[in-house]
Amino acid sequence: MRKIVLLCSTGLSTSILVKKMKEEAENLGYECDIDFYPLASAGSMAKDADVILLAPQVRSSLGEVKIKCPNVKVTAIDAKLYSVLDAVGILDLAQKTVGDY
Repeated sequence: MRKIVLLCSTGLSTSILVKKMKEEAENLGYECDIDFYPLASAGSMAKDADVILLAPQVRSSLGEVKIKCPNVKVTAIDAKLYSVLDAVGILDLAQKTVGDY
């Protein structure tokens, strides 16, 4: 089972996105655990993830997160996908980043 972590600043939009991503993963039969945390929790809450996705508003912290979580694949979510809460596209990004296809 994959562990996907989204990091954001406030969590309002991200909580809705995570719910939609969980629904999409279930529809696809993709076994994963998806959670979100504030950026400041990266070192403690995300270090055992398979993939970390950064919300666009914290994209500038990509390098810092890679240092804090050196064994985790990290990428930023495209602002267009995030702005429309495209759960399908963002779950696809997570799968591609972690190498599931």
